[in-house]
Amino acid sequence: MKNRTLLAAILSSYSKIINFQKWRFLFLLIFVGLSSSTFASKTTKSKKPNVIVILTDDQGSIDMNCYGSKDLFTPNMDRLAEEGTRFTQFYSAASVCSPSRAALLTGKTNLRAGLWGNVPVPANADKMKKYGMPTEQITMAEMLKENGYFTALVGKWHLGHKPQTLPNGQGFDYYFGHQGGCIDNYSHFMFWSGPNMHDLYQNEKEVQHPGEFFPDLMVKEIKGIFNQEREEPFFIYWAFNAPHYPYQGEPKWLEHYKDLPTPRKEYAAFLSTEDERIGQVLDELDRTGLAENTIVIFQSDHGYSTEERAFWGGGSAGKYRGSKFSYFEGGIRVPAIIRYPGVVPKNEVRDQICMEMDWFATIAELTETDISKMDIDGKSIMPVVKNNSAKSQHDVLYWQHGSYDDNIAQWVVRKDDWKLIGNAKERVKKGVIVEDKLFLSNIKMDISEKENLAEKYPNEVKRLKTLHDEWIKGVRKEMGK
Repeated sequence: MKNRTLLAAILSSYSKIINFQKWRFLFLLIFVGLSSSTFASKTTKSKKPNVIVILTDDQGSIDMNCYGSKDLFTPNMDRLAEEGTRFTQFYSAASVCSPSRAALLTGKTNLRAGLWGNVPVPANADKMKKYGMPTEQITMAEMLKENGYFTALVGKWHLGHKPQTLPNGQGFDYYFGHQGGCIDNYSHFMFWSGPNMHDLYQNEKEVQHPGEFFPDLMVKEIKGIFNQEREEPFFIYWAFNAPHYPYQGEPKWLEHYKDLPTPRKEYAAFLSTEDERIGQVLDELDRTGLAENTIVIFQSDHGYSTEERAFWGGGSAGKYRGSKFSYFEGGIRVPAIIRYPGVVPKNEVRDQICMEMDWFATIAELTETDISKMDIDGKSIMPVVKNNSAKSQHDVLYWQHGSYDDNIAQWVVRKDDWKLIGNAKERVKKGVIVEDKLFLSNIKMDISEKENLAEKYPNEVKRLKTLHDEWIKGVRKEMGK
């Protein structure tokens, strides 16, 4: 009897323990569910999307596996293409750095953005009377800041050196990077003609990180932004100064490409170093749960360099003629991708003509930012992204850099497949190839642009020249030139 009573007491206690465990398990399920829904609410589409614009520097037209390269290793940039939509007729706004960046950030052609050429080193600014992009221009950062975004620039600026023309004066809440065109990635000194000064800043304060690899510093900064507690969405303009010279790829990548000839070997090593850092940022987006509600845009600023500091080349434009500084296809046709899960189709390709200025309007549409009162040249490319059969948003395309005077500047007008270049030039190792004053090509008839068709098709020359003349006349009047 005594043993039976003891057994009953033990069973009763065990039952209570089981019930307690059951209730505790149920409580944990409810807690986890609530926590999950809370976490999910941070990445839901009802919240404004985050935006990252990755602008690489001097990257060749086909220098990614998804664009046809057979000798490179670019899995992370290719991942963006697999998870988003890439473009095959996407054009930079200019074939040089500063004008291209001005157009990206303003949604205007570089002439209308007030920048006809590269911004010089600070020591030469007064002598050349070139101070950077005018402060009255509204940048992408200012546009998004008005819509409640935290705005950051990590990387290269190259749009001015005075306080009002530096990133913090042009709409960026936070800035980490170099003000000029390029730096040594370890010493962070300007890699250019003298004076070769130190060029690494956090906002307007010069900072010292001697010996630290600049691509790693950029990744660290971007991860820090991801992990900051804030209510507002973020906009990050990641201006990656690679594969721009100096070619400073990691030793493991130099070993990987050891069988390639110079300068392809050095260029490829730096490109894969770039690709690896892009992968680290994409992985951090996944880890933090931000990827589903983040727009990622990728583009090269223009074609690859054939300058002496780049060993006269290294990049590839494939079948396209030209490179940096040129308005043949290899100078301005660039790799470009947009990824936005659930909104942008996965692993699709668009052949319609699009331009660098279009990102401004596209981002405005996707973030529901009102730009209806702004006079820009870019068009949202979302109709093209959503429908492979949609027409290009552009009827005529215009380029010009070097001057507002088209008698000395290089300029281009394209309508349909016809393209007219004024004062066409092409940089090669032995110098500069200067073509006829008017060079006509047809992209469909000859993508390599080897033959000048101007004499065969004089009516097309006249038609396109008229379009250009009307356009530049209006630009000069607007800009007081």
